[in-house]
Amino acid sequence: MAENADHPAYPVGLRLSGRRVVVIGGGQVAQRRLPALVAAGADVTLVSPSATPSVEAMVEAGELRWERRRYEEGDLAGAWYALITASDPAACARASAEAERERVWCVRSDDAAAATAWTPATGRSEGVTVAVLTGQDPRRSAAVRDAIVEGLREGSIAAPHHRARTPFVALVGGGPGDPDLITVRGRRLLAEADVVIADRLGPRDLLDELPPHVEVIDAAKIPYGRFMAQEAINNALIQHAKAGRSVVRLKGGDPFVFGRGMEEAQALAAEGIACTVVPGISSSISVPGAAGIPVTHRGVAHEFTVVSGHVAPEDPRSLVDWAALARLTGTLVILMGVDKIGAIAAALVAHGKDPATPVALVQEGTMAAQRRVDATLATVGERVAAEGVRPPAVIVVGEVVAEGPTKLPAEVVTEGPTKPPVQDADGQEEAPRG
Repeated sequence: MAENADHPAYPVGLRLSGRRVVVIGGGQVAQRRLPALVAAGADVTLVSPSATPSVEAMVEAGELRWERRRYEEGDLAGAWYALITASDPAACARASAEAERERVWCVRSDDAAAATAWTPATGRSEGVTVAVLTGQDPRRSAAVRDAIVEGLREGSIAAPHHRARTPFVALVGGGPGDPDLITVRGRRLLAEADVVIADRLGPRDLLDELPPHVEVIDAAKIPYGRFMAQEAINNALIQHAKAGRSVVRLKGGDPFVFGRGMEEAQALAAEGIACTVVPGISSSISVPGAAGIPVTHRGVAHEFTVVSGHVAPEDPRSLVDWAALARLTGTLVILMGVDKIGAIAAALVAHGKDPATPVALVQEGTMAAQRRVDATLATVGERVAAEGVRPPAVIVVGEVVAEGPTKLPAEVVTEGPTKPPVQDADGQEEAPRG
């Protein structure tokens, strides 16, 4: 290899399905490389006297065979590809020499210059494999790979399909609002969409990144104003799907956490239209976390419960067992409950909850305007009115409110405008970020 050191490596994709691959050495390097070989369908034999627990687990799962011994001459017979990762330099050299004689492409983790093949830094994004080689600078290779894969995933690198692709419908949870908190899959589907039907509480900043040809339909339920009824949203999904377009329903939070995602999935199913559900980061855990509040904490809360507060406890339409919730010792997270929190707090206290139980309201969680208001069950109704807390806000009830890296004193307010609570056209707070 020394005489060829100035020549670049020739990039190629090996199709190893059903073909014999030998890995010598069962340490950390093998642990990193083996999953990709298994995923490629290779017939993998590991030769090593020992292996990491993760490699042993792969053996126990039947993903590869393990010869529990040191390398011996002839181990590479019939192999198409070899990966040498042993800690013994002499064994590595002997195995490499055998690979050269047998014309087996061979990667050496101990001496790249002596190898006949190099492993590129690889990454994948929905059917596209990115492989980067920069000679003997693996960190640079990894950095270039990461930049390309991230660009493909978020859509900042344009890679349009030039062959016919199958249109899709996806219900995508956009997370609590910060555009960085949408899932990788959700962002990729958004970049491939022809039509996006978006809630106001979804990650709206991502809409600016969409190509000009993408049709964006505003499904926002603006309080006391124009709103798109659920039936109209369902009809829009069906109409564009039947027209052969790729449709993303971009929702705040998670589609199935008070997001009416199942109603949309059922409406599509009734028309014979399949859809993909992409879970999102729910505001019920992410928003408290962004404000420094853990919904569970060792020795404080072993469970947390998420409820909708858009219907008051005394309302006959309420499906929440407030008496049962009052008996729980864990954390209670309330969504869509700002304008009903006084009545909710009174019901919890009436059913035995300590009036001194800490309460925190986190408004516009994860967004630039985020603010936190702290109170107790006894005072939260007054605090909400006095501080003008408005939706969207997540309410946390329980001792975890007093935990966190910096413990805030009770009834403290952090930053934010003061505006009256708002409701939608039905007299309920607008839908949460799931």
